[in-house]
Order: sequence, then C-alpha cells, then structure tokens
Amino acid sequence: MPNKDFLENTPLYKKYKVAVPPYLDDFPSPAINMECPNCKSIQTLNMVGRYLEYPTERGNEKSSAGLNINLKYICASCKSFSRQFSIHISENLDYFYKFGQYPEFDISINEKHKIFLKKHSENIKKGLMCENNNFGIGAFAYYRRIVEEIIDELLDSIFELIELKDKEKYEIALIETKNTRITQDKINLVKDLLPTSLRPDGYNPLGILHSALSEGLHCQTDEECLENAIQIREVLYFLIESIDSLKNSKKSFTDSMRVLLNKKIK
Repeated sequence: MPNKDFLENTPLYKKYKVAVPPYLDDFPSPAINMECPNCKSIQTLNMVGRYLEYPTERGNEKSSAGLNINLKYICASCKSFSRQFSIHISENLDYFYKFGQYPEFDISINEKHKIFLKKHSENIKKGLMCENNNFGIGAFAYYRRIVEEIIDELLDSIFELIELKDKEKYEIALIETKNTRITQDKINLVKDLLPTSLRPDGYNPLGILHSALSEGLHCQTDEECLENAIQIREVLYFLIESIDSLKNSKKSFTDSMRVLLNKKIK
C-alpha cells in the first residue's frame, strides 16, 4: 500500500513489493512530511480527493489490480502548495511503483553532508539522479567510488569517539588500514571496534557498508545494485550525521565543564 516512506523516499520505477489490497477503498491515506517551497520548510501534507485512476476518475469500488492511480497532497500550513504522485499497481497485486512525481524527486544535498563530502557533491547528485531513474548499476558505481575516496578520512574522524577500552586496538587497526588500498579490507579491520553510540539498535553501519560494497557490479541486476546503492548512501549519511552530532555534543559538554571549573577556581 502506498505509505509515508514510499511516497517520501522511493524513486521512480523502483518496485515496492507488498501485498496490495484488492480495492481502492481499502487503501490508506497517510500524511507525509516534505519540503514546501511556499513555507520554505518541511511541512505536513495531506491527501485530497482520495484515489483517482489515471487518466480519468473512477469509482473506488473498482478492483485495484493493474490500475494507474494519481495521488494529490496539499500543504496543511499554506493550503496552496501541492505534490502529486502517479502510481502503477501490478496485475497480481504483489507490488506497485511510482511512474511520475511532481515536483520531481529532490536531488539536493543536505548542507551537513555537503560540508563533509566537499568535492564529492557532484557524484552524490549523479548517484541520486541514477536512483531516481532506477539506474541501479550507475548509482552503485557513484556511491562506491565516493566511499573509496573518503574512507580514510571517515575512519580517522571516528577515532576520538572510540571507547577508551578499544582505543589502542582501533589505533593499531587504523595504522593497518593505511597499508591497504582495498576499501572492504579497511572497513573489515575496524568495523568490530565501532562504539555503541554509532550502532543504532545494535546494527553496525560499517558492517552493513562492508557487506554492500562487497557485492560486485558485474554479477547483479540493476534492481539488486539499486538496493545496495541505497544502503551505501543511507549508511554514509548516518555516519556523517552521527559523527558530527557526537563531536558537537562532546565539545558542548567539554566547554560547559570548563566554564564551571573556571567559576569554581575564581
């Protein structure tokens, strides 16, 4: 069923495999949170008009199998900006995908990511464009190249976040990473030493990154490469955001302690 995550994040033509309700009346009408250019911020958008068959409106009692439907969303704040999605439902009711979206899929880069990735922003944009057009092999190639080029900087930036008991092991492993040019080997040397603060719900982002990168370009379908490409991008973004946030929190705490100590000394 079209849900919040699908509408907000899934690129065009990527199959969303799920058991689809046989009738449109059984479909949900989830609110979404996306950029509104009028409000110049992320806003809640609500569906209007329920589900419309493309290109003409039909009764919702019609079977949903094989239909093309249009969804229209209006910003709850300004009440004027709208987003529209065109969705195809499979004949067997086992998947659906977007075949149109307006405004088009956003390929802009978060400022925080842009600062860390610096000269790689163009490759990120190209990877996002490949995602949007379901070119999995192209997206995978761009993201893999970026990880290969920034992996040393990324692993160095994690060092100060490593727990004290693992710091010596990480430092030794970090030195070893300088002796190999293979990205998967670099990650494999340090992935098990990642601090708990960088393991959401116990998941190891470096382990996931290692697994995704290990999948070859030459033996996978476009669809399989796209899945791995999305994993690589999301893990990369998570690490950049988490490292930045943890470093800022640590600095803020240290500065606060320094102020308190200075007051006590006076």
